[in-house]
Amino acid sequence: MEISVEASQSEATPLGRLVEEHRQYSQKLEAILAQPYLSDTEQIEAARLKKLKLKLKDQMAGFARSSPST
Repeated sequence: MEISVEASQSEATPLGRLVEEHRQYSQKLEAILAQPYLSDTEQIEAARLKKLKLKLKDQMAGFARSSPST
């Protein structure tokens, strides 16, 4: 499901905040996964970030479903 980022660019909206938070988690996860070897702590952090991203994606999808189509 694609979420319109243009409509939610502003962090002033709840959806905009979710999009920004998801982007930040993605960047953190990419930085961790770019390493050739992950320590146990880094593996746990990567799993935590993946779960947080998924939770946010579900919340963004909920916004998309509840907002009227234009």
